[in-house]
Amino acid sequence: MKTFALLAVSLLTLSACTSTSNIAQSSNTIELNASQQALTAIIAEYKSINQHYQPLWHSDYQDNNTKLPDLSPATLEQHHQALTAIYNKLMKISASELGEQQQIDLSVLSYRIKNELDQYRFNSHYMPFTAESGFHTGISFLPNQSAFNTEQDYLNYFKRLAALPKYFDQQMYWMKQGLAVGATQPKAVLKGYEQSISAYIKDKPEDSVYFQPLKRLPKHFNDQQKQRLIELAKASIEKNVFPSYQGYYDFMVEQYLPQARNDIAASTLPDGQAFYDNRVKHFTTLDMAAEQVHAIGLEEVKRIRAEMDAIIKQTGFTGSFAEFVHFLRTDPQFYATTPEQLLKEASFIAKKMDAKLPSLFKTLPRNPYGIEPVPANIAPKYTTGRYSSPSRDDQAGSYWVNTYRLDRRPLYVLEALTLHEAVPGHHLQGALTRELENVSEFRNHTYISAFGEGWGLYAEYLGKEAGFYQDAYSEFGRLTYEMWRACRLVVDTGMHVKGWSRQRAMDYLASNTALSLHNVQTEIDRYISWPGQALSYKIGELTIKRLRAQAEQKLGEHFDLRDFHDQILKNGSMPLSMLEKLINQYIEQQYALANQQK
Repeated sequence: MKTFALLAVSLLTLSACTSTSNIAQSSNTIELNASQQALTAIIAEYKSINQHYQPLWHSDYQDNNTKLPDLSPATLEQHHQALTAIYNKLMKISASELGEQQQIDLSVLSYRIKNELDQYRFNSHYMPFTAESGFHTGISFLPNQSAFNTEQDYLNYFKRLAALPKYFDQQMYWMKQGLAVGATQPKAVLKGYEQSISAYIKDKPEDSVYFQPLKRLPKHFNDQQKQRLIELAKASIEKNVFPSYQGYYDFMVEQYLPQARNDIAASTLPDGQAFYDNRVKHFTTLDMAAEQVHAIGLEEVKRIRAEMDAIIKQTGFTGSFAEFVHFLRTDPQFYATTPEQLLKEASFIAKKMDAKLPSLFKTLPRNPYGIEPVPANIAPKYTTGRYSSPSRDDQAGSYWVNTYRLDRRPLYVLEALTLHEAVPGHHLQGALTRELENVSEFRNHTYISAFGEGWGLYAEYLGKEAGFYQDAYSEFGRLTYEMWRACRLVVDTGMHVKGWSRQRAMDYLASNTALSLHNVQTEIDRYISWPGQALSYKIGELTIKRLRAQAEQKLGEHFDLRDFHDQILKNGSMPLSMLEKLINQYIEQQYALANQQK
């Protein structure tokens, strides 16, 4: 999964690979019609709005590098009204009057803005956190998002630290509004959550993550400058950081946790059924209903289970499915004994895949990636691995591996995890998107879950074609990961609209996969606290696989897998309906070209 990575692993840059500057057609035309002019103006207006309301997204604009977002009721309403105005303008544009790149612009921008409007309409700001992370963890990456080259950079950073108390107070204000109307995270997923807050409260400022920039002061600073900045940082952390986290901790323990709702279903929230229906459509990017998603999940679980049973027979194991899974969960041979061993194994897998990339892709990104453990502050309730995009162009991407509780991090799933999070999954797809040229800037920074997570799951499957999963246990691990994503379709819809309990969902996931029981619990709690997001993976992967099958069938011997993958990725993240339109056009064009060559 992408969100937001000790061995540096560089992607191979080979002469056979084309430059990403050629990956997208230019959207510039000599003369623009009315629809093209309108869209161009709206894109510029959207950027201006974000520069004003989203200082963390646009730190290089005016004095934004001294600011945090203003979450006051008046400002959120103003932001909502500004977005509503440009969304209404977007809806009046005729896609048929646009060129291909602008049609993608329209599709992606409409999707982005509609989600922002829907989130506000359903009061998502009442719950600014999930079971695994929240605003207090997200803002802690501020030291990595900021540039520290001059003394002024540090002073600007201190101004942002000074804004933390207000930022935390505003977040807690909205959480109190949620308490008042029953719009809270469920109590069941919040056990121990306060530990993710207290992890940021240290005895000494030097131990805070917010002090990290002071540990890498530029060499050209003199001793007096360095000492002055260090003292300013200590004072700011003592005055602004620790009290903010302490206040949030006290609020969470004394007010929020005791009053959190007992129900787990999103449908029991205020306007909850409409909210979940909206999330299903948002996270699949398709006009799908929860019942339809649930049915697809059941079909996929049945299909994958048959493949898993076949692998068990291949190993010679004579017990039941449950006994085989218990064997995998408990036998020490399947687990690393040190964090370094787990990270090295992940690095080895990633490097092996690096060498396979040219056989699967014509176009590779310039940006490299690294591998590192999930930060200790969030690791206990965090998922097993994740990709973290770079915040600046002087940073690499990061593949995070969770080294917390090594006896819950099986090696037999590590190939699938690595291919999903690093290459050819999230890093490759995300880096290509960031490096796109001659496209609207917002597309370089757009991540659509059904596209990105669908690609990540498809990337796991590509490992079979690249020679991975040679060991039966590793192949079972791959199937476990695919089954995991199929089960998500069942348990997410089951809990949020079909009355499933948390325990029933955990039992279903545990009995159909070889995921560790610790991972089962953290995953189910994530689905409860983040309704609908878990649907992205399987729906996206099924779409990409279906499009590939169509291309293979139609083009026969003229099907080029490397070219097909470039076509999927060359325009960045987009709704699946737009992707399907583009790939169908590609198939017809290639078919016509093949016929001309006969």
